[in-house]
Amino acid sequence: MANRGALILIGGFLAFVVLVALIVGLYVRGTYNGLVGKSLAIDAQWAQVETQYQRRFDLIPNLVESTKGIFEQERAVFGQIAEARSKYAGAVTPDQRAEAATQVESALARLLVVMENYPDLRSQANVTQLMDELTGTENRIAVERQRFNERVLAYNNTVKRFPSNTIAAMFDYNERPYFRAVSGADGAPKVEF
Repeated sequence: MANRGALILIGGFLAFVVLVALIVGLYVRGTYNGLVGKSLAIDAQWAQVETQYQRRFDLIPNLVESTKGIFEQERAVFGQIAEARSKYAGAVTPDQRAEAATQVESALARLLVVMENYPDLRSQANVTQLMDELTGTENRIAVERQRFNERVLAYNNTVKRFPSNTIAAMFDYNERPYFRAVSGADGAPKVEF
């Protein structure tokens, strides 16, 4: 009888161990799959940011061509835009692309200031339409960057919080960087004539 009680006790203990192992296994699987999903969502959102950057880069040559004949003396602005576009094309990491995109934004801001000084240019329908499209694209970029940072926040919270941080460390899921503007991007561009 004592032997039977010991077997029941051992069986109950083994069932408890199996149940705990099953719960831990399900938690690890769920956390891992959550990290994978959030990481992929960040990558997909960055692709959206890049899509808007590409839209901007597609609009810029049209704007430049529409305005080039009127103010040839502003070649420096066009050169900065071309240089930033080239730098963006050669960028590999999101940080490098963000830095190049910020340089484009700075050059575009200078171009807008130049255009303000040419009222006849602003009144041309094609330039006005291109400027409206460019403004809309800049707004889209801002929205997509914000969404990117929101996804990074959700992911980083999972990577840093206990107990999911132990699972993240086991599978080498590390904190992801936020989109940040490069230093000096908060200042207004200086344009001299």
